[in-house]
Amino acid sequence: MMSIESRRIKILTYNIHKGFSAGNRRFVLHQMKSQLRSVDADVVFLQEIQGEHFVKSKKVHNWPDESQFEFLADEVWSHHAYGKNAIYEAGHHGNAILSKYPFVRWDNIDVSYMRTASRSLLHGVIKLSDAFPAVHVVCVHMGLFSIERRRQVSRLVERINEFVPSDEPMIIAGDFNDWGGQSDACLQKELGVTEVFNETSGYCARTFPAWMPVLSVDRIYSRGVSIVRGQRLQGALWKKMSDHLPLLAEFSLDI
Repeated sequence: MMSIESRRIKILTYNIHKGFSAGNRRFVLHQMKSQLRSVDADVVFLQEIQGEHFVKSKKVHNWPDESQFEFLADEVWSHHAYGKNAIYEAGHHGNAILSKYPFVRWDNIDVSYMRTASRSLLHGVIKLSDAFPAVHVVCVHMGLFSIERRRQVSRLVERINEFVPSDEPMIIAGDFNDWGGQSDACLQKELGVTEVFNETSGYCARTFPAWMPVLSVDRIYSRGVSIVRGQRLQGALWKKMSDHLPLLAEFSLDI
């Protein structure tokens, strides 16, 4: 009988609110870095991460010399990709993926519906080892309005159907801003994905606002991998940082 080799991969998704606590009261990027390192995820999906800001870099105490994604990646996640969502006079911010495994490639896809709300999909392909297939990782941050989310979800479906082979593992994670769950049925039908928390607990995890989470806006979808567990990180330190709580999931890949 042929043996089946299994490998685990742990991912975390987090809207970091540009490194500030809720209401922009405190700059907490250094605390975020410590907390993220303690989780020791293999791949980290980040939204609202500041690539550059010329004003804040001069005014905010402890603002890092490098970009926020490079600062957070440090020596733990030696591979990273960054996609600008919004570009303005003072700088830019967007999505980032930090990975312990190398990227085969990555692309940033503009899905903006309005000029005042720039959005994009960051699609990376990582390789765990020669023994395992490439894993597609897609970091998303959808719009606040249902009409723009519908179009952005449609663009996401088009991207996946065109560029992700059905037999290759895929994880989609991020801030969907979809507290009503309108995107779930479409993604399940069109892509055959499973939402981790729907599958493990029967409902999507509530992540916003962090200090008293009542809205389910963040999601982790998967296809071609086995869900091991899902966890909302909600300790006292997490609640004092971003206005979102992070989500953690562990998967098994079998060959």
